[in-house]
Amino acid sequence: MANAGDQTQLRIQEGVLLGHALVARLADSLGIRVFFIKGPASVIQGLREAKISADVDVFVDPARLEELLQGLSERGWRGRPSDPDNVTFPKHSVTLDHPEWPCCIDLHFRFPGMEKPHRDCFEYLWQHTVSMELAGQQMRVPSKELGILFLALHALRSPELPACRQELQYLAGVVRRESHSEPLLELAAATGALAAVRPFLESLLPESVSPAWPAPSQEWRNRVAAQAPGSARIIAIVQARWRDKPKMWWRAVFPRTEVFLTGNIYADLSVRGRLKQHRGRWARFFRDIPGLVRDLRHLP
Repeated sequence: MANAGDQTQLRIQEGVLLGHALVARLADSLGIRVFFIKGPASVIQGLREAKISADVDVFVDPARLEELLQGLSERGWRGRPSDPDNVTFPKHSVTLDHPEWPCCIDLHFRFPGMEKPHRDCFEYLWQHTVSMELAGQQMRVPSKELGILFLALHALRSPELPACRQELQYLAGVVRRESHSEPLLELAAATGALAAVRPFLESLLPESVSPAWPAPSQEWRNRVAAQAPGSARIIAIVQARWRDKPKMWWRAVFPRTEVFLTGNIYADLSVRGRLKQHRGRWARFFRDIPGLVRDLRHLP
């Protein structure tokens, strides 16, 4: 008999599969191009070891994002609160949840590490999708090489985490066995991802292939450097113009309501609840000072 934890995992997995079907049907009815990244498709393609997905990751035509959001809103999906500071935390997706659904939906309109303009990038990515049946429905997913690129970029954001190192090692094995390195190089070049994917791809290329590796963008450098909690905000303040620093420090010390809700949408926002959350934020800050210092030292 399955225990409570197993039953919860099964419910989440079922929700993820049904979520794929829900978004695919809705997008198709609206004539919106979407394809599904990471998740169950990557396991079926042999790009990941079997694992339970926690949410539905969808890449949507950036020009039609608002229409898809409206369609999901009409079906009870709501945007999760997010930090409004788009400088410190550049947005690449919109996360939705539903009170009767066991998982979230992440609508991606761009992907960190891919530096080409959003709409141009999507058009190229769309040309490298294939059809797959999931949850009894045909839907678009990345080609195998493109799936590798998405997973590698995702893991390269936090390369020091054991799970990310393991994922990169697994992907490297797939690339070597199936000779995906040169098609992967072409995809990375076309999407502006060469700089970000270099630590993964460079050693997998034949010796005869020596691309001109561009320098990574500041956004990507900051993402990779900010591993400790709070690092991203400190890095943004350090890099900001002097006239912007006081306001940024103020928002770091006295965050907007949305910041308290990012981790828990049911957070207590009473005076006592806010004070408790402030204490928790400061406790985490002081506990993580060694990590913050390390991350700042890793900045170029």
